[in-house]
Amino acid sequence: MAAVSRKPSVVLGICSFTHDSAAALLIDGELVGFVEEERLSQHKHTRDYPRQAIAWLMDDAGITPADIDAVAYNFQPMRYLAETPAALRMALSGTTRRRALPRAAGFSKVAVRTRRRLKLLAQHFPDARVIPVLHHRAHQLAAFTASGWEEAAVLVVDSLGERQTTTIAHAHHSTRPRVRILEELMDPASLGYVYGAVTEHLGWHRGDEEGTVMALAALGFRHTFSRAVRTTTTGFTVDPAYFPPRVLTSGYPRTSPRFTAETCPPRHPDEPVQEIHQDLAAALQERTEQIMLHLARRARALSGSRRLCVGGGVATNCVSIGRIIEAGIFDEVFVPPAPGDAGTAIGAAVVVHTDSGSPRPLSGIARACYLGPAFPEPVPDLTPWPTLQQKLLGAEAAEFLADQLAQGMIVGLFQGRVEAGPRALGNRSILASPLEVGVVERLNATVKFREPFRPFAPMVTAARAGEFFTLGQAAPYMSMASQVTEAARERIPAIVHANGTARLQTVTPAQNPFVHAVLEAFARRTGVPVLINTSLNVKGKPICGTPEMALDCLANSGLDALLIEGRWIAK
Repeated sequence: MAAVSRKPSVVLGICSFTHDSAAALLIDGELVGFVEEERLSQHKHTRDYPRQAIAWLMDDAGITPADIDAVAYNFQPMRYLAETPAALRMALSGTTRRRALPRAAGFSKVAVRTRRRLKLLAQHFPDARVIPVLHHRAHQLAAFTASGWEEAAVLVVDSLGERQTTTIAHAHHSTRPRVRILEELMDPASLGYVYGAVTEHLGWHRGDEEGTVMALAALGFRHTFSRAVRTTTTGFTVDPAYFPPRVLTSGYPRTSPRFTAETCPPRHPDEPVQEIHQDLAAALQERTEQIMLHLARRARALSGSRRLCVGGGVATNCVSIGRIIEAGIFDEVFVPPAPGDAGTAIGAAVVVHTDSGSPRPLSGIARACYLGPAFPEPVPDLTPWPTLQQKLLGAEAAEFLADQLAQGMIVGLFQGRVEAGPRALGNRSILASPLEVGVVERLNATVKFREPFRPFAPMVTAARAGEFFTLGQAAPYMSMASQVTEAARERIPAIVHANGTARLQTVTPAQNPFVHAVLEAFARRTGVPVLINTSLNVKGKPICGTPEMALDCLANSGLDALLIEGRWIAK
C-alpha cells in the first residue's frame, strides 16, 4: 500500500496592534522565518498588522493562508479582566483613589479590544485556529528555546503583559520545552513602566528611546530612587506617590507632581540636556541595575539553576545584563536577539506548537538570529540616486572592505538575511574603524543624526575578545555591556563609554563568516580585531530591511559607501 502523505503542521506567530509588529512561521516545529514589520514598511515600532512580514513568510515557504493550521497571538484577552477587582480596591487609598475607576475601565476596554483583534485575525485566516497566548509565557519560551539549553532559570521583566510585569520561572527541555512559574509580580509593580515614564519625562519617546536615557546616565551624578522603587523579599514595589498606577487610556500622566518636585520639571525635546537631566537618568539607571540584580539573585535562589535566560523589554538594558554577569550569580546568562515584544511572535508560535502535543521537535530556533528576508543577487537601479556609482567585487570583498575601513571610511554593510531584534549584527550594519580620530563625533553628527553623548558598540572576534573586554562569556547579540581592559582604553578609546563599558558583539566564523573575515582582515592591517558596529539606519528610522532602504540611507546620510551583497556602491 502506498504511504499516505502527511500535511505539515504550520503555525503562524503574530505580534500586532500594540507596538513592534512582527511575524514568525513554524513548519513542523522548525522556525523557517521571522521578521519585524518595520524592516519592510519603514515605519519604526509600527503597531500595524504585519501584512508585509506575513506575505514574505508565506511566499518564502511556498504556502497560502489556507495552509496555516494555527495563528498564535501574543496576548490573552480574558487575563485583563482579572485586574478589575484589584483596580477597584485602589479606591481605598487616597494616593490611588482617582485612578481606580479609570484603571478598571481601561483594562476592561483592552480585554474587549483584544477579543476584536482575535476576530480580525480569524478573518485573515478563516481555516486556522486563532489561539491567544499568555504574554509572559511567549517571552519565556522565546528566550529559553533560543538559548539551546536543556535547563535554565528564566527571568522576564517588561512593562506589561496582560497583568504580569515580572516573572521568574524554571524551564527544562525533555521531549518538549516546559516552563514553570516560580514567582510573579503584577502591575503596578512594573520596572518597564517606570523606565518608560522617566524616559518620557526627560523628553524622549517612551518605547523607543530608553537606550538614549541609558547612554545619558553614565554622565550624571547619582540621586536615589530607593523610595520610589523599593525592593521586597519577593521582588519590588512601585510607590504610587511617584508613579501613579497605569491607566490603559491616554491622558493620564505617568509621573506625579511629587516626582517632579523632587527631581526636575519635564524636559521639552528641544530643550538642551542639562546636568539635572543627567542626574535623573543616572538615578533611574542605577536603580534599574539594582532591581535587576535583586531579581537575578531571586531567580537563582528559587530555581537552583546555574544558567539564566532573560526576556522582556527591560532585557534590552544591556548595562543591567552586564551587571548580572559580573556579579557571578550564574555561570552563564543568555538574552535572545529579540527579547522585546517582537520576539513574542516566535514565543507564541512555540507555545502553540508545544501545547498541540506534536511529536515534531523544535528546530531552527536555538542561537538563530538571521531569520528575515535576503536579497542574494540585487541589481540595484540607481536612477533614483544619480550621485551613486557601483562596481561588483569578487571573492576579495572582505579584504577590500577591511582596507577601506582601515583608511577611515564609514561603510554600510547589507548582506544575507535580516537580523531579528533591535541590534544590527553584521547583516544590516554600519561599520567604522575605532582607531579613526573623531569617528564617534562624525558618526553621531553626520551619519546617524543623533545626540552627541550616544556611544557606539564594538564587534570583536570571539577568539580575541578577552584582550579588550572582561565579560568572560559570548555576547553574540550585542545585548550585554562589558567592562574594558587597559588595552582597550589605550588602543580603542572610541568604543569605551563614559561609564567605562562597551556593549559588545562577539563574532565567530560559524555565526557570521563574512563579518568574521572582515574583522580578521582588519586585524592584519591594524593589529586590532575590533570594529565599530551600529545599525544601518538614521535616527527615527528602522534598520534597513530592503536594498532600497539601504540605498536611501547611503544617499541621505554621511555614509561613504555601501557594500550590498558584493556590490560596492559609493558617492
